[in-house]
Amino acid sequence: MMMMKTMSPLYSAMCVTRRCLSGSFLLLVMMVMWLGKKSSHGVDAATPTVNVGNISLVEDASLFRIYYGQTFKVIKNGVDGKSYLLIQNNSRMAIRTKYCTQRIKSFVIPLSSYALDTASFPAIPVSFFELLGLLGACKGFTSAAVASKCLVQLYDAGGVTMVNRSDSQQLSQFQAFFTGNTDQTQSCNIANFLPSAEDYPLQIKYVKVFADLEAKADRVYYAGVWFFTKEGYKLKFVEDAGGENIDDSINKMNYNTSVLDDLEALHAILCVMDVVIDETYTSEPNIYNLATFLQNINVEDRSCFSFVTNESIWRYDKKMQNSTSPDWFDGAVSQPQLVLADLIEAFFPTGNYTTTFFRNLVKGGDITSGSNSETCVADGSSRLEPSIIPCQ
Repeated sequence: MMMMKTMSPLYSAMCVTRRCLSGSFLLLVMMVMWLGKKSSHGVDAATPTVNVGNISLVEDASLFRIYYGQTFKVIKNGVDGKSYLLIQNNSRMAIRTKYCTQRIKSFVIPLSSYALDTASFPAIPVSFFELLGLLGACKGFTSAAVASKCLVQLYDAGGVTMVNRSDSQQLSQFQAFFTGNTDQTQSCNIANFLPSAEDYPLQIKYVKVFADLEAKADRVYYAGVWFFTKEGYKLKFVEDAGGENIDDSINKMNYNTSVLDDLEALHAILCVMDVVIDETYTSEPNIYNLATFLQNINVEDRSCFSFVTNESIWRYDKKMQNSTSPDWFDGAVSQPQLVLADLIEAFFPTGNYTTTFFRNLVKGGDITSGSNSETCVADGSSRLEPSIIPCQ
């Protein structure tokens, strides 16, 4: 959620969380707020057996269905209303069958080359392809402003080319072009992929069928234990940490700081908050600090605000690529267990855990920005192992 000076959506929660401490539980209570300027529930489950029957009603999905045949699969895509016929490359059907109509498109799988639309917002999350070890087949993208250092490394080495998403001739060289832009001309190889319209981590189940990696994708999907719900996922993170949301007690969600009554009401709410997460959009995150935040909320007297005394004002732009592409919109959506771990540490600091996506403005938390791809240590076909955070 992003912030504007005149429109400030507020998300507040009463948070109660527990940590494992030598076999006992520590119960803590605090008020938490997601504050922005406008510019899944948790589960603990073993990896399930992949259901490859005639019809797979993908668990939790509302925008796509998958049908399985002997040598093919069909995705019923609710984003563009089309059916994608995915034909196994070792079948006779792959040689003699090609569909490209208003209702159906065909693809030969597993894909040996594809391109990603990384220029749109929200862009296609590269991390889903990394988690499945599919970067080696990525041969093009539309913008180098991505959080994935490994994809940038492939681009620097000449393995990935920059393409114009409006140039159908350029796109035709790939077996598939994954995009969330449904307004562009729908060429035969375009696969519409809109993770922001559905439960974000679920989309790995969409990618998996193009690569014949159902079992691997489901292991990744369930390994993280936690995932987003369909609505209010930021508040749900607080609940998954053991919290109880109290947003219904606030009957006004937008506050104009140029209106005195709104400003006083905003400050009154802030006065009972122990933690604030600032989502203000800024084009220069490296110079966005505590003073910037306090100026944005028009605060001179800090004595009322316990979140300042507690040194607990956070932003989720700690991990960036070239100071322009926050990994919050990429890596965080495919590994939400890291977001949850960050939030628990932010709410109830132990000092023993280093956050991945969140930085503390009061303590001068720095942005970990990669200026190049040198820190990528994996090749394009290596699967990124999801990080599992142990109970502390």
